Amino acid sequence: MSHDHDHAPSVADAGKHWRKLAIVLAITATVMVVEVIGAIISGSVALLADAAHMLTDVAGLSLALVAALLSRRPVSDQRTWGFRRAEVVAAAAQAAVLLAVGTYVLYEGIGRLFNPEPVASGAMVIFGVIGLLGNAIGIAILAGSRGDNLNTRAAFLEVINDALGSVAVLVAAGFIYWSDFLRADAIASILIGVLIIPRTLRLLRDSIDVLLESTPRGLDLGDVRTRMMDVDHVYGVHDLHATQVATGLPVLTAHVVVREECFHDGHLKSMLDELQNAMESEFDVEHSTIQFECHQHAEHETGAHP
Repeated sequence: MSHDHDHAPSVADAGKHWRKLAIVLAITATVMVVEVIGAIISGSVALLADAAHMLTDVAGLSLALVAALLSRRPVSDQRTWGFRRAEVVAAAAQAAVLLAVGTYVLYEGIGRLFNPEPVASGAMVIFGVIGLLGNAIGIAILAGSRGDNLNTRAAFLEVINDALGSVAVLVAAGFIYWSDFLRADAIASILIGVLIIPRTLRLLRDSIDVLLESTPRGLDLGDVRTRMMDVDHVYGVHDLHATQVATGLPVLTAHVVVREECFHDGHLKSMLDELQNAMESEFDVEHSTIQFECHQHAEHETGAHP
């Protein structure tokens, strides 16, 4: 006997942020073009690094937008979760690209640190301010939904990183203007790379955890097993698995061994309610599938896991 307890977020809810992503994508692409022009005019490697970063953000935000739109598509017999995992795949792709650009920016910055070149600080300020204003608008648009899923979180982090890059450009321009310290441009580009990499690694780790179907963070299967064993008439628990389809959608399956008389005296219904209510209220797992077995069946089951 099994029961599927499904309170998964709706498909429409999963893709509700696509308009915000589209707006931020348009802003980011515009600012990127402006910064490329500014880098050419000023000769600033920091401004060029920020523009290169924004180029990857345009690609990343495009992936995020596509994933959000795909998430709106309905489920089917071939795709029982629809395209919910598309947001995780998109986030992993964005993180990989960001990691590459962060490494490149560090490399270029270190090279310019040893071989500084003349920079037009006035042009840096103008284009740095334009970039910062564009980023500020993007941050305001995505701030309210940044924690909803990995996709919007990735997009928000990209815009935050862009804003910090613009600030670094402005600070470097100030140093160059007031003290003629040309290496400030290289230092700013290095800071941009340093800001990109740690957040990117965390995002990549979280995305890979979902794709590898790791146990959701914060969920201790030892505690889950103990709680199940505390239910009256439960003899054992095996094949206990927990994974995460997408952000906010953990799923859990378990084979629960009960005494044979439970199949005849009506205990199973109340036991099922107690087990799934515990999963939802105590472990925040709304979607659980539990299969009841008698002891004799568990002993002869092939392919069983702890």
